[in-house]
Amino acid sequence: MTSLLTTLGSLVLGGFLLLFSLPLYLKLRRASKLNLPPSPPKLPILGNLHQLGKLPHRSLLALSHKYGPLMFLHIGQSPTLVVSSAEMAREIMKNHDVVFSSRPNSMAAEILFYGRTDIGFAPYGEYWRQLRKICVLQLLSIKRVQSFQFVREEEVTVLIDKLRSAALERSSLPGGETEKLDMDEAFGLTTGKKSPLHLVPILHFP
Repeated sequence: MTSLLTTLGSLVLGGFLLLFSLPLYLKLRRASKLNLPPSPPKLPILGNLHQLGKLPHRSLLALSHKYGPLMFLHIGQSPTLVVSSAEMAREIMKNHDVVFSSRPNSMAAEILFYGRTDIGFAPYGEYWRQLRKICVLQLLSIKRVQSFQFVREEEVTVLIDKLRSAALERSSLPGGETEKLDMDEAFGLTTGKKSPLHLVPILHFP
């Protein structure tokens, strides 16, 4: 009976180890097939964080002298491409700019921004160019910006009045009040229904 329990325990433990090691093995095997830039040795979970030190820019400079102007680091679990020369930066931003134009995909962007269909997180392509065209022509045109001038003037007046009142009372605004003041003036919350900013839609397609 004892030997049977020991055997079952070993099988269960082996199954758990296989279950957790298989994704890591597949990930390493897939990464080994990629033609990645040179990379310094990394630790599990931490990646290359332990090599950055208190002055990351100097640590990256020292690493670039050893591994070249194009390095592949893991900042925690995030793969990161580090460019340390003007030539490589020009190659990426000018000759291969389309490849690096899109933002990285994330679960938060998928959930909060309607499957990345907004202008901020949509992948670069024809869809994103159409969104930019609509944004420039409909929301950021000179006529549309000038139509909100009275709102900006009202918010500036409210902000100055609040600061003047605080100065006359010789009191400072608490940290929370300062942040609330910034948000109020940015989104036109202090003018209530007089502000049409709440009518500006979020630019996305369902």
